[in-house]
Amino acid sequence: MRYILPSLLLAALPAHAASGPFFSLANTNFTVLIAFVIFIGVLVYFKVPGMLTGMLDKRAAKIQQDLDEARRLREEAKALVASYDRKLKEARDQVERIVANAQADAKAAAEAAKADLARSIARKLQAAEEQIAAAEGSAIREVRERAIAVAIAAAGDVLARQTTGESAAALIDASIAEVGKRLN
Repeated sequence: MRYILPSLLLAALPAHAASGPFFSLANTNFTVLIAFVIFIGVLVYFKVPGMLTGMLDKRAAKIQQDLDEARRLREEAKALVASYDRKLKEARDQVERIVANAQADAKAAAEAAKADLARSIARKLQAAEEQIAAAEGSAIREVRERAIAVAIAAAGDVLARQTTGESAAALIDASIAEVGKRLN
């Protein structure tokens, strides 16, 4: 402020006057210079430069505060991004573990199913073999019974041809006596 007034006075040298003496109210340059000096004086008297400086300082403080807030938010955002990246990595690791466990479970279930199928086939083979053996035993029994029936019929025919009435009566008596012995 101290340098403004002298520089203005130097700028308004008499050599620059429009016409006539410089220090006359008729000279417009001098009148403008006085009005300007009064205007500057009023501004200084009402402390306008201090108010402007204060407003600029407040604005600078607000800007600094906004910058600090932006830095803080940026750091928080970086921390959040790092946290989310860490959580994403953990989630991917967990997914990989779940997939590995599922694959292991599926493999174990497949092995168990194979073992169950093998046991089921073995049981069915055992049952089939038992049915075959039972059918074979039944067939053998039928053949034996048929052979016995044929042998008895053949023996009956042979005995009927060879036996006479007397020998038949003696055989009947011997059979009755044998049955009586066994019953008593």
